[in-house]
Amino acid sequence: MNGFFDLPSDLQHSYFGLIGLHLREALLPVLAGLLLSLPVAQLCARFRWLYPPVLGVTTVLYAIPSLAFFVILIDYTGQSEMTVMIPLAVYSLVVLVPAIVDGVRSVPPETLAAAEAMGLGAVRRYLQVQLPIAVPAIIAGLRVATVSSISLVSVGMLIGNQGALGNMLNDANLYHRPELAVNSVVTTAVLAILVDAALVLTRNLLTPWMPKKGAAR
Repeated sequence: MNGFFDLPSDLQHSYFGLIGLHLREALLPVLAGLLLSLPVAQLCARFRWLYPPVLGVTTVLYAIPSLAFFVILIDYTGQSEMTVMIPLAVYSLVVLVPAIVDGVRSVPPETLAAAEAMGLGAVRRYLQVQLPIAVPAIIAGLRVATVSSISLVSVGMLIGNQGALGNMLNDANLYHRPELAVNSVVTTAVLAILVDAALVLTRNLLTPWMPKKGAAR
């Protein structure tokens, strides 16, 4: 009798190997999205007229179904991790850009004036003043983007991507082993919870000035 963690040989990876690949395919796109969102959000915050069209473009791209996005890319990137990760990076923009813009805009004008009086240029003000104050908003966006990415990676199994936990769903049907489907769903949910908790911990470490829940008032 097959065990809960006894995976078919066609998956080409161990259970923990699948977890590592799943996390790589989910987290690298979010990181790429964050690196792209930071300068874009700064431009949107600086030039307010730019924000609506940028938000419109990211929203339209987000509306493209993931499977359709994969099919479009497969002619160029094949059945590879890139075919899965590129759409996930694009999807993260619709969450991260508004989160960073809102966070940057929440910085009090007097704080920016003080930084300017100290001789900080626009880039230094953004990196040393605005972004640190915007950390709570940025982490909030990262939490949404990351959990969504961890979930959507599983759709990659529909194009034959061999790296993600979603392939267990296909093998559950192929080999009539429902425990593989349960394993995939539960493991994906646990990964999302653990990564979300790690982001909350990161936020707490980066924002020691914020009041903690349950603290005396």
